Amino acid sequence: MIICNGLSRVCVTALLLGVSLAASAREAVVQAADIRRTSFGVPHIRASDERGLGFGIGYAYAQDNLCLLANEVVTVSGERARFFGPEQSTLDERNNVTSDVFFAWLNTPEAVATFWAAQSPPIQQRIEGYVAGYNRYLTEQGAPAQCQAAWVRPITPQDVIKLTRRLLVEGGVGQFAEALVGATPPNTTAHRLGDAKAFELAAAHQQRFTLDRGSNAVAVGRDRSFNGRGMLLANPHFPWIGGMRFYEMHLTIPGQLDVMGAALPGLPLVNIGFNQHVAWTHTVDTSKHFTVYRLTLDPKDVTRYLLDGKSIPLDKTTLTVQVKQADGSLKEQAHTVYRSQFGPVVQWPGKLDWDNRYAFSLRDANLGNDRVLQQWYAMNRAGSVKELQTAVHTLQGIPWVNTLAADDQGQSLFMNLSVVPNVNAAKLAQCSDPRAGLQLIVLDGARSACAWDVDPRAAQAGIFAADQLPQLERTDYVQHSNDSAWMVNPKAPLTGFSPVISQDNTGLGPRARFAVQRLQSLDNRPISVADLQNMVMDNQVYLASQVMPDLLEFCAKHLGADTATLQPLCASLQTWDQRANLDSGLGLVHFINLMQHLQHSPDAWRVAFDPAQPLTTPRGLAIERAPVAKALREAMLASTVEAGQLGLTANSRWGDLQVSGQTPIHGGPQQLGIYNAMQTVPRADGKREVVSGSSYLQIVTFDANGPRAQGLLTFSLSSNPASKYAKDQTHAFSEKNLRPLPFSEAQIKADPQYQSQVIKE
Repeated sequence: MIICNGLSRVCVTALLLGVSLAASAREAVVQAADIRRTSFGVPHIRASDERGLGFGIGYAYAQDNLCLLANEVVTVSGERARFFGPEQSTLDERNNVTSDVFFAWLNTPEAVATFWAAQSPPIQQRIEGYVAGYNRYLTEQGAPAQCQAAWVRPITPQDVIKLTRRLLVEGGVGQFAEALVGATPPNTTAHRLGDAKAFELAAAHQQRFTLDRGSNAVAVGRDRSFNGRGMLLANPHFPWIGGMRFYEMHLTIPGQLDVMGAALPGLPLVNIGFNQHVAWTHTVDTSKHFTVYRLTLDPKDVTRYLLDGKSIPLDKTTLTVQVKQADGSLKEQAHTVYRSQFGPVVQWPGKLDWDNRYAFSLRDANLGNDRVLQQWYAMNRAGSVKELQTAVHTLQGIPWVNTLAADDQGQSLFMNLSVVPNVNAAKLAQCSDPRAGLQLIVLDGARSACAWDVDPRAAQAGIFAADQLPQLERTDYVQHSNDSAWMVNPKAPLTGFSPVISQDNTGLGPRARFAVQRLQSLDNRPISVADLQNMVMDNQVYLASQVMPDLLEFCAKHLGADTATLQPLCASLQTWDQRANLDSGLGLVHFINLMQHLQHSPDAWRVAFDPAQPLTTPRGLAIERAPVAKALREAMLASTVEAGQLGLTANSRWGDLQVSGQTPIHGGPQQLGIYNAMQTVPRADGKREVVSGSSYLQIVTFDANGPRAQGLLTFSLSSNPASKYAKDQTHAFSEKNLRPLPFSEAQIKADPQYQSQVIKE
């Protein structure tokens, strides 16, 4: 391990440009970590310093998820085509060559070295320890059977930085990999990677971003909690597989740090969790984290653009990746990426076309965010909601999520304090085409006046300062379910922000409406732990309460000639309990199909959205309108056919259909207002496999002795199918058995599955 005074930039750059760790000088200090595991294998990692703690985290993570991390390292290093060939795809269905070119562009040696140099010494020490711990386990035990292959190798600090940078751009340019790699000048013979199918998949992934990475959260203050202290419900909806799969752990440096929660792969700190005094969670926000710039091209040269009337050449960078051939040999493949001063050129057929007049550049604010690890490091140590808020205000390192928190003094907090381009409403009006709407912000790249504003108070040039972003402190409650910041608490609407930050007077999603109405229904008594648990676990289908009377009326009065065919469907709706539990009947399947079909029907709602009534509109199905009645009848007939093809009967139950492997899973589509949201994909056997949804679930309260927490990691701790920790929490989740989360020394050692392992470098 390289040791340098203060970990200087020169030393760090040498490290990241390939100086051998094994050959480097270092003090002969033996690092040790104690990995204590409790029920379900949850590791409680204790060490005397940052490097030792990192060592324990890396070792424990390798025990549980070595193959997962190794696969992600191959991805972010741009080596998938080298090992797996050009025809295969990543877990998110991105072509290997496209993925490799994108990550070769994102994670250049210079970018990685610069990011590393910006980290504090404690963060560097934690990462170095993590790398050493992972590598120690790999050396001692080797790779599990599922990944005994050449692509599994010891990792480096560079790999951890690459994983972090991939996380940063998930809400921005990471969604445009095909567009970045596929951008080529018009009227050229340059090879273009990607095709229509690739862009269809990319569009689907963009639309699913907040579904696969959504979340619910409720922070309750002293005025509403059962004991006058804060309470937090964390219900992130994250992927059950791949590089965004949470890992549960408890980290302790005696006298310095004591924090428990969940972390994303490769991150040696807690992203969502709690400590002695405060608990916090995140929800994917609706703020914009990038803008697109329309470049006006030089009529004489489509690789030059006009800025304030001056012709400027696009920068060209040639990237080379290795591609495995049919005979096993490797062949280099080069690709050119173009860039304006605003960012890389992106080309999306039919949406962002590069023709003889215009091209488009994408500027991602999080490419300048080197504070993200330091941000969570500081949050892990916060002693109150106020300290946590101050840390976020100062660092502004949260990439694309909101933060909700509660503490032992009974304060609750919502912060929409992520990294947002500084484009105020006036600039948006002057520099964007209003016909484009607000889904994709496209600014005029021909005028330097349309560049992002620079506020000296902001932690990064070109983003909004923290005090310009939505936040709300309350002693009753705050909640969020992936809508704008507007209705975090209806008693104190958050309004008046740039549309790039938050949009008010827009319709709320059904999960948010459910949450607010459920919390309002508890106004006559204190909120209990059971109340927060039931918000997730009772699996109420909120949308059913808004439309079921109309569906049943249609069944009773309007079936006509289709009565015999549709009567079984109507009977299933009549007897369905309007929940998404394992024993919920066939009516849930039909309801899902009907609502999915009707969402494409204009004017389906009897009462349209009214900004003056955001919690109760839209509502009701307008079955009296002929187009809506026609669409509903067609949906009923189609659902009847589909149920028959799947072999479903009147006795079928939801748990027979929605599964993880062979384990039945409750919950359902978030579009129906099911708080316990689940995303699934169809399987060959007719069942639906859960791929994303409720992931790390925690409910935290406080008493005089500290936190009292319960929860689950729904997909279990280990991604190794041979591990005894691969399905145990999934079974518990299926049975709705949340478990206590042992935090104090007494709780840890009293756990019936307690075991301890001391590891040394």
